[in-house]
Amino acid sequence: MVLWDGYVSDELMGTFAPIVVYWMYAGFYQLLPPLDNYRLHTRKEESKKNLVPLGVVIKGVLLQQLVQAVVAHLLFLVTSNASSSGVTVQPSLSIQAVQFAIAMLVMDAWQYFVHRYMHQNKFLYRHIHSQHHRLVVPYAIGALYNHPLEGLLLDTVGGAISFLVSGMTARTAVFFFCFAVVKTVDDHCGLWLPGNIFHLFFQNNTAYHDIHHQLQGTKFNYSQPFFSIWDKLLGTYVPYRLVKRPEGGFEARLIKD
Repeated sequence: MVLWDGYVSDELMGTFAPIVVYWMYAGFYQLLPPLDNYRLHTRKEESKKNLVPLGVVIKGVLLQQLVQAVVAHLLFLVTSNASSSGVTVQPSLSIQAVQFAIAMLVMDAWQYFVHRYMHQNKFLYRHIHSQHHRLVVPYAIGALYNHPLEGLLLDTVGGAISFLVSGMTARTAVFFFCFAVVKTVDDHCGLWLPGNIFHLFFQNNTAYHDIHHQLQGTKFNYSQPFFSIWDKLLGTYVPYRLVKRPEGGFEARLIKD
């Protein structure tokens, strides 16, 4: 096992760092002032439309992260390729970059098809996926609020497959999973902040995912968390535009034919 500063192994960092990063980044959004001029929904809409209180959301996220931590730690232990001296040889930065890109594409493919099927199968939507859509108006802390089975299939298994297919080491996985967590939280933050780097580099962003959470958009924009490739290839992408509200903030509106 390779240690970070001589104290914590890559495997432990890969298990717990994404959880810490989730609460730090989501907490940052939670502690921001109202920022009414940058919200995609008014605070009144958030309190009126959402069907689950914050306390229940927090408990649901913690349960999912507990399962993720157990699976991740077991996965790292089983796949560890450390030498007899406990040293894992890290690949070059160029190889790690390729592994990072492969993991992003694999995770996108897995989550698109599982996510889409959970919408199209009425039983799965009613009993499983509808839990996530109780947050009609998304916010950062609720990014991982799912039914436990969905959390296992969509995020935990999807992350494990991305890790295995890409061939990355536990150390590379630390950065990949932390990045994926930050991106997922940002997509659910409900804010369109100027200079947000994710809005500059990813079409699949806060507004893109907000469309999916709207009642008229639930059959579109399934792609998450990085690209919009599968939506566009398979005809489930719906265009939208951001409209500034007179009372402040923005609204993501579908562009209808």
